[in-house]
Amino acid sequence: QAYWKKMNQLLQTLNQKLATLSHGQEGIVKISAAVSDKLVAFKSKPPSIQREILSVCSDPYTLAQQLTHVELERLSHIGPEEFVQAFVHKDPLDGTKTCFSEQKKTSNLEAYVKWFNRLCYLVATEICMPAKKKQRAQVIEFFIDVARECFNIGNFNSLMAIISGMNMSPVSRLKKTWSKVKTAKFFILEHQMDPTGNFYNYRTALRGAAHRSLTAHSNREKIVIPFFSLLIKDIYFLNEGCANRLPNGHVNFEKFLELAKQVGEFITWKQVECPFEQDPNIIHYLHTAPIFTEDGLYLASYESESPENQTEKDRWKSLR
Repeated sequence: QAYWKKMNQLLQTLNQKLATLSHGQEGIVKISAAVSDKLVAFKSKPPSIQREILSVCSDPYTLAQQLTHVELERLSHIGPEEFVQAFVHKDPLDGTKTCFSEQKKTSNLEAYVKWFNRLCYLVATEICMPAKKKQRAQVIEFFIDVARECFNIGNFNSLMAIISGMNMSPVSRLKKTWSKVKTAKFFILEHQMDPTGNFYNYRTALRGAAHRSLTAHSNREKIVIPFFSLLIKDIYFLNEGCANRLPNGHVNFEKFLELAKQVGEFITWKQVECPFEQDPNIIHYLHTAPIFTEDGLYLASYESESPENQTEKDRWKSLR
């Protein structure tokens, strides 16, 4: 009887977890449906009725907090099994048996990577859209402040997406616009996320945030949102680069312990409840605001500041 009771409790817990996961996937499907028509995006500058980020949220601290909301919400749906299914094609200790069915359930993980790409393009779109140089410079400075606050919160994924968006060619070529920007703060952020030395500066900052999280007294101090693409890359290389068995045929426990440590840390981080109040308007804008395609970004960029060399002139001509 005691075992029946225990088994029923386990099944209830399992059902709740599965319901949460499927709810997450439904949310992704809904958002994808709402965004899909807008992701086809503009090939040229959109009509002037297009709202821009500053009309929705003019406070960089608020936007950084809302981005953290989106990140934690999306992270909460990614289970450790998705990492396994993303990388392990066969039974890790047997070269012949296939461990999983061919269909991989990694939709939450893939949706999270798509969110990162969307944020990059949204940042670039917001910068390239305004017709006036002064307004473009204002948007750049706004996003620099948002990125700084993301760093302070421990939201490294949004931080990296914002920096990547600002470093896209259509944005970085706007020299007249950048000349109006106070760039010192931006260079500090770029330095933090510099890829040299295998992202040494970022890894140091991440360790600092992870340490703060362990000794935290509030949910705000517990937030650690890693730069997700790098986390996946680390897990992938650890999995591919180390043998599952030692030369004597024994299981390579060191490898599996390290994998468990990395995935385990991630599980701890994704369970943090977001301490900031949610603003549905801003979150809706982040998910549904139309964004330029790459061609659209170049076109908007050339319209803002005309092409400087023959390559740019040829590209502008072919785009028009």
